[in-house]
Amino acid sequence: MALLLNNLITYLYDLGIRHRTPLLLNGGMLQRRKPNTSYLYPIIIHPMWGFRQINALAVIIVVSASGLVSIEDLAFVIFSIIYMYFISKFAFPPPPPSSKEPPVFAEKNKFLSLYVFVGALIGLFFPIAYIFDGILEGDKVGIEAAAPHVFLLASQVFMEELAAAGGFSLPIRIFVLIFYNSRRIFNVVEWLSIEISKVEAGGSSRRRVQIGKGLAVANLAYWCFNLFGFLLPVFLPKALKIYYSPQD
Repeated sequence: MALLLNNLITYLYDLGIRHRTPLLLNGGMLQRRKPNTSYLYPIIIHPMWGFRQINALAVIIVVSASGLVSIEDLAFVIFSIIYMYFISKFAFPPPPPSSKEPPVFAEKNKFLSLYVFVGALIGLFFPIAYIFDGILEGDKVGIEAAAPHVFLLASQVFMEELAAAGGFSLPIRIFVLIFYNSRRIFNVVEWLSIEISKVEAGGSSRRRVQIGKGLAVANLAYWCFNLFGFLLPVFLPKALKIYYSPQD
């Protein structure tokens, strides 16, 4: 698995820097990691800064330097960092060091763990496999369609860990989830429209088209529910209640 991911990084680098292939990729993400799904919601589990975050940052830098990331996506990530520090300073400052914020959900919540694991498969591992398969089959359009979503999810992973390791307040960490989830929905909608256009153009195999459409629809359904059915009506109110409650 590690060799597969390293080959994909090398391919993307050569594609953007050495050969200057004019792909319209908005971004790409490749991450060598075990299937640990806690990175999607560090509010539940707070791992220490380590290989996962460094690897995500390295992938972001390599893909960006390769010219495979749009200016809009880069600007979005930069703005999210600036705005996170801004609202932390003026709206949601971190609690005093003496106080300890309780977790929003129980750490051994099996249903939530399964829910996050499904999100990791749909949003990260399956799209990465789809991108790699597109490299083998020469489906540049498919890579172009899926890469922006994966790139922004990699950026979200980095930002989540930055917020957790930096001691930001609960509302700030929720903001990262909502901010990136909202943005990626637009990327997934564009991904789906590109996959539909591939059917009309007939430039890809039927198998690739069906898999691409299935992944795009699955991501659209999951992340729309995650935003409108979980983060906004459930996660955010609980986090705000904890933040504004008196702490011992």
